[in-house]
Amino acid sequence: MSELNFDVIGKEFPQVTFKYNWKDVVLYALGIGAKIDELDFLYENHPEGLKVFPSFACIVAGTALQLNRIGKIDFSHFVHGEQLIKLYHPFSASDKILCNTEVENIYDKGKAAVIHMNVSGFNTKQEHIFDTKWVFFYLKGGGFGGDPGPKTEPINPPARLKPDFTISYKTQENQAALYRLNGDINPLHIDPEFASRSGQFKGPILHGLCTYGFATKAIVHGICEGDVTRLKEFKARFTSEVYPGEILTTQGWKDNKRYIIQVKTDRSIVLGNAYAVIE
Repeated sequence: MSELNFDVIGKEFPQVTFKYNWKDVVLYALGIGAKIDELDFLYENHPEGLKVFPSFACIVAGTALQLNRIGKIDFSHFVHGEQLIKLYHPFSASDKILCNTEVENIYDKGKAAVIHMNVSGFNTKQEHIFDTKWVFFYLKGGGFGGDPGPKTEPINPPARLKPDFTISYKTQENQAALYRLNGDINPLHIDPEFASRSGQFKGPILHGLCTYGFATKAIVHGICEGDVTRLKEFKARFTSEVYPGEILTTQGWKDNKRYIIQVKTDRSIVLGNAYAVIE
């Protein structure tokens, strides 16, 4: 019997305010592997101003999810499945963002409930900064007789065509320990004993949104030439775990007005069914 609260569907949660400064921006950049040659993302007094990676939207929006309102959830069975960001204005180096959250729908996949949530962010000037969409799989929540939902369109790289760009970044052994300081302190990402209880992982794993951030960084440098304002949309599915210390290789194939994106380690594809829209 599901303990999800279906009454939340279509209703906005209480608005959440996220206030940040340049230190938060720099901490996020370091969390997704920024190096000293990316000084415009790390130095608050950079002559061209401090840039903010677009995937910082996930940090801001993540504070507004309010997952406790969805019901009584066993988070050991709660999996982040997909992430989408849409950008309308670049982030300032410091600001206050007002976040509006809504549960779009909860679908019944039999073995799991699939929860679709939206979080939008506006600054104090009422400028629309971002929209984010979050898809979660709750492995204990299915079988309630609900709508199974739409089928996801498969997005695959073109067969036998070389990617238009390829960038590899090595994650550090302490990458998850650093990234968790952005707010996601789930012990799965740092505690070996906790991680072993899952029966799935050989040790603590990297946050999915950290991998997503590494991919965003690769897109910004590999396609956008460092111009964060050119990335307008990025959607991806989390397909496999990443262990701190592994190399993440992001590849992109031009596909009309978008790029098909794929991220892999030596073991497997870790972000798939992905695309980025570049201006």
